[in-house]
Amino acid sequence: MAVDTHRAPIEIGEYKVRPGERRLLDLRVADLYTHAQLTMPVHVIRGRRPGPTVFLTGAVHGDEINGVEIIRRLLALKTLRGLRGTLLAVPVVNVHGFIHHSRYLPDRRDLNRNFPGQARGSVTSRLASLVSHEIIDRADYGIDLHTGAIHRSNLPQIRGDTDNPEVLRLAQAFGAPVILHSRLRDGSMREYAAEQDIPVLVYEAGEALRFDEVSIRAGLRGIRRVLSELGMLRRPSGTGGRAVETVISRHSTWVRAPISGMVRLRVYSGASVRKGQRLASVSDPFGEVGEDLLAPCSGVVIGHCTLPLAHEGEALVHIARFDDHREASGVVEGFQLEHEQIAP
Repeated sequence: MAVDTHRAPIEIGEYKVRPGERRLLDLRVADLYTHAQLTMPVHVIRGRRPGPTVFLTGAVHGDEINGVEIIRRLLALKTLRGLRGTLLAVPVVNVHGFIHHSRYLPDRRDLNRNFPGQARGSVTSRLASLVSHEIIDRADYGIDLHTGAIHRSNLPQIRGDTDNPEVLRLAQAFGAPVILHSRLRDGSMREYAAEQDIPVLVYEAGEALRFDEVSIRAGLRGIRRVLSELGMLRRPSGTGGRAVETVISRHSTWVRAPISGMVRLRVYSGASVRKGQRLASVSDPFGEVGEDLLAPCSGVVIGHCTLPLAHEGEALVHIARFDDHREASGVVEGFQLEHEQIAP
C-alpha cells in the first residue's frame, strides 16, 4: 500500500510530481508495428496537504466510454484545487481499443483478465504491468469505471467484496442504488489490488459505445462522495452531500433466451420483478414458434440486452436478488428520479 509522505515527490515512470503540482504524463506502453508509440496518459493531481492516494481508471475495455466522460468532468471541477492527498486519473487505459471502438487490444486479449501482466509480454500484458506497478502500487484506494458490454446496458451499480469493511464503507458512500457482492476474478485489476490490500470499487453503468447521462452524473457524484468520505475533498453542498439510500445484493442471475429468435423485452434495468413474471417474449421471424422468458426469482433488473435478436442461451435480463425486493425497487426508483432531474 502506498504511503504519502507528502513532502516527497511521487515517481511515476520517468516523471516526478511534487505536492501542489498537477501534471499530465504520457507513459510508454509499447511500440506498434507501424513504429508509432502506444502511450497511456495519466493525470496526476497532488494537493498541498497530505491525504490518501486514489486512482481512477476508465476504458480498461476500450469501448466502455462513460467512465472517460466521468473522469473528464471530475478533472474540470474547481473543487480539486482544495484536494488533500493525490489523485491518479487515467481516463483511457486502453487507448488502442478506445481509438478503434474495441473492447480489446491489438492481440485480442481482455486486459481485465491479464493483471498483473509482464513488462516483456504481449501488448496487453505490458499494459497490465504498467497499470499494476505505476498506478495501483502507488495508491491506497481505487475506483474502476465500466459499462455493460456491447448491446448490454447496466443499471448504475457498485461491485466489490462487501465482506471487506473498507470496501463496503466506500461503496455505501458512493451512493449507487445497488451494491452487488462480487467475487474476485482471476487476472482482474481488482484481484491484483486486493492482493496488495488496496480496496477497489468497480462502478458499472450504461452500455458500451454510448453516453448515458444518468450514469455519468451518478458516477461523478459518487466519486466526489468517496473522495469526501476519505477526507480528500469537502463534502458536496446540497443533495450531493447528503446520505443516500443503497441496497446490497449478494446474489444475481442472468436469465437466458429459451430459443433463438427476435426478442421483445417487457422489463428494463431498474424494474422490480416477481418470480414467474414474464420478462420477454422470443419468437422466430415468422411468428410460428415462440416462448416467454419468465423470472426465476423476485428482484430488481440490473442489466438487460439491448439487441432484439438472440440465439438460444444468450443472456437477456440480469436480476439481482434481495430479501425485500420491494424496498430495493423503491431505492432504485428514487435514484432514477433524483438523477433525471439533475442538470449536467
